[in-house]
Amino acid sequence: MKKRLLSLVLLNSVYSSVLSADEVYVAVASNFFAPLAVLAQAFKAETGHELKVSTGSTGKLYAQIEHGAPFQVFLSADSKTPQQLVAAKLAVAESQFTYALGKLVLWSSEPNKLAEPVEVLKKNEFQHLALANPTTAPYGKAALEVLDSLGLSQSLASKQVQGENISQTYDFVATGNAELGFVALSQVQKEGELTQGSVWLIPEDLYTPIQQDAVLLVRGQAQPAALSFLKFLASKPAQTMISAYGYGLPKAD
Repeated sequence: MKKRLLSLVLLNSVYSSVLSADEVYVAVASNFFAPLAVLAQAFKAETGHELKVSTGSTGKLYAQIEHGAPFQVFLSADSKTPQQLVAAKLAVAESQFTYALGKLVLWSSEPNKLAEPVEVLKKNEFQHLALANPTTAPYGKAALEVLDSLGLSQSLASKQVQGENISQTYDFVATGNAELGFVALSQVQKEGELTQGSVWLIPEDLYTPIQQDAVLLVRGQAQPAALSFLKFLASKPAQTMISAYGYGLPKAD
């Protein structure tokens, strides 16, 4: 958060000069796709600008950016990947800031399945446990940390099925192909209410905090609408919308 609005404030004169609607090409980690759809509507209503969104795992989006994908803004599921883009001179260092703090849950599409979640995992009386690919998805990496913290990594290794990203992981559970899955709270909660099934909000001391950072990509430097979107994302109204989806918010400096 130390750099949260540094460059955005300096570029405020650019924002105020935007007179016509434009398009912003945004790459977003899968866990944040639903909140971004709501934010996109609010952003368009406020500015006239429209978001063109591509979603996937953080690692795969990084690879696409590295290979020349025309994205202008990147909303990552971690802070490390935007830093790597900055180091590779593909993103603007001063633009990086934390837009949300992700929360990991264990989810079942069955009601009352997770009244005693740790015991459910320890009993091992299920066929499949879904998680996102830990190599490319920060939420998948966090899921493995939870299993390590509980001492269940080895006993549940044969039950694990990996989704390409957190959206596919959710689908595994929603369709019944996995009885349980580690997903983002934002996928199963809307406006503070569980949408279906049963859920365990995993204590945050069981995994490394999921700090989700946004960054302006080099391709977006000359695009006032891209700068305008980053300013909007950091605004109080946008942060309120993000919180409604179950994300934590970074502390203001």
